[in-house]
Amino acid sequence: MSSRPQLSAFTRGLSGLSQSQSADGANSPAEQRDDAKRNFLKTMRPLPTQHYWNVYFDRQNKEAAADGQEYNAELEQLGSQIESVQDFWRYNNNTPVDMIKMRESIYLFKSGFRPVWEDRRNLNGGSWTFRVPKASGPDVWTRVQLLAIGEVLEAALDKDDQLCGVGLSVRFNSHLISIWHRDSSKKNSIDGIFACVMEQLPEELTPKEDGCFYKKHADHPGFNPPPELRAVLDSQRRAAEQRAAGGDDADENVPEVKVDSTQ
Repeated sequence: MSSRPQLSAFTRGLSGLSQSQSADGANSPAEQRDDAKRNFLKTMRPLPTQHYWNVYFDRQNKEAAADGQEYNAELEQLGSQIESVQDFWRYNNNTPVDMIKMRESIYLFKSGFRPVWEDRRNLNGGSWTFRVPKASGPDVWTRVQLLAIGEVLEAALDKDDQLCGVGLSVRFNSHLISIWHRDSSKKNSIDGIFACVMEQLPEELTPKEDGCFYKKHADHPGFNPPPELRAVLDSQRRAAEQRAAGGDDADENVPEVKVDSTQ
């Protein structure tokens, strides 16, 4: 393996040291060389991401119990926080998707968000799920992550909404790529996420429309928020029902989305 090029290789041929300055006030050769070094070093600095990101791994285990025991998820945060594009590629290049087992998942989420439906910031949220063949799953996953850290997905959302994160789950013959956002009442966000994925992915990687599903977190059978948060959700639901019963036009804004279970 060849050795890393030294800085001198990039500054070879520059003028030697000199502390003199030309009569017209221009930088001396030594100062010009220092400027060249500084400019080179700037190109070596990490390119920061707008948000910090964390990686989570989910080893889901279904306890075999006749009494309908709850589905248990073992969520583990992996590695250190991602703060730059270089951090992302370091993580992504060292996390082979083909090593993730059946029903396991990996997530890239903004700092402060966790890939849990009942997380306080996710309670009113939802997610798109795109089913893709295993052969193309790793490529789609990398591209969707780049859409996330590059703020392309964020730009596709309603101005009052937020992207939470993205995930990949392994199934028998496919990968499920999910995109979570914070407010499932925003039809512009729901439409925007779908359009963004379809437009940004190359044609050969574009998911088939019958393999794309949207679902509110609260609509999942296993959704089980703590009592204090459930009370908030029940209050919001009652208010929505009252608006609808009063002939309000609010239900015209309820997104018409395709819903399916991907468990």
